[in-house]
Amino acid sequence: MYDFLEQSNRLMKQAADIGQIREEVAELLSAPMRVISFRIPLKMDDGRSRVFDAFRVCHNDALGPTRDGTRISPDLDLDECKALALVMSVKHAAGRIPAGGGKGGIAADPDELSDREYERLCRAYIRHLRPSGPDCDVPGADVGTGMQSMAWMLDEYEQITGRHTPTAINDKPPIIGGSFGGYEATGRGVFEVFEATAKDIDFDMKGARVAIQGFGQVGSVAARAFQSAGCKVVGVTEKNSGVFAGDGLDIDALIDHYQEHGSLKDFPGSEPLGNDEVFSCDCDVLVPAALQGVVTKDNARDVRARILVEAANAPTTLEADEILTENGVTIVPDVLANAGSVHLCQMERTQGLSDHYWDREAISAERCKRLVSSYEAAAKMAEQHKLASVRLGAWIHALKRMEEAILTRGWV
Repeated sequence: MYDFLEQSNRLMKQAADIGQIREEVAELLSAPMRVISFRIPLKMDDGRSRVFDAFRVCHNDALGPTRDGTRISPDLDLDECKALALVMSVKHAAGRIPAGGGKGGIAADPDELSDREYERLCRAYIRHLRPSGPDCDVPGADVGTGMQSMAWMLDEYEQITGRHTPTAINDKPPIIGGSFGGYEATGRGVFEVFEATAKDIDFDMKGARVAIQGFGQVGSVAARAFQSAGCKVVGVTEKNSGVFAGDGLDIDALIDHYQEHGSLKDFPGSEPLGNDEVFSCDCDVLVPAALQGVVTKDNARDVRARILVEAANAPTTLEADEILTENGVTIVPDVLANAGSVHLCQMERTQGLSDHYWDREAISAERCKRLVSSYEAAAKMAEQHKLASVRLGAWIHALKRMEEAILTRGWV
């Protein structure tokens, strides 16, 4: 069984050893600085009462307030939040963002809640969450949440405090202080970091065949970006269906088909593709954009792609990473590839603090510049340590930044 927390801690230890991070610093970063676990009683529409378990993990705030990530998922547990908070710290530090990693959420299934129950649950999460606020801990969206849920959370926070504070919550709608570009930030960022990698390794993108696992917000936006750049998206899978077309899929038509039917099945001009088959399909670029721990030692040798772009969080196990690297597959790691929304949240905070809001074009250009810069710093660190893994380069770069902040503060 895949243990996300154990894998994340192993990766951090490996990076800390190679990067010669001080032992006391590595010990401090090996566990979160604050863990909040609480229960939310909720009155349902039919008059019944239910109790939901909720969490918030703040990994480390040496670089700045902990931020982002609020999941509402039936299988959410504390260990998952701990692992995600650690990864979020690395994303922030690797991207030179003055923030620490925060992650949390509620163990609940949004599909089983009415709209009113869902709103009450989101608001209750903020009421029970202590401490929170723009200078301490800033929740953002994740699986099971979005702009509307963040709007409810911001409104609840402002009702409690009696102050307008747009920087207290990330990923909210622009009309109440959010940023343009939120929907496409992660998916576009996936392509932008891939593009920087392709340039770095002299990979010709034109006509490159791309297969994507996951066709939600991130996967569909990334698919459009790949297609617009001249790549052929030949395979796409989602939870219950998948399609393959050797000459390439029409992504706009596929999105329309999926929205109309709720499935990719029977898309004209395609053949079925299983969720497991996507990893071994005939492609040049493989993009896991759904779940963690899906590329394992059992299927890594079947990967035919030259480049694997991690649009999901931790889709590749450490054992699979070693196999892929040995086989010459270039891995674009999650802490770089899917950090578009992390950079957008930093820009959202800057706009909220200054009360000056940027247009979509300026945001897109700045996001791309920051993502490419993060990739270049990670690649340089990997080269400095004679590593084939840009992932380790990104983690070492991040840990060194956190170490500097921790030592400067005199924490160890």
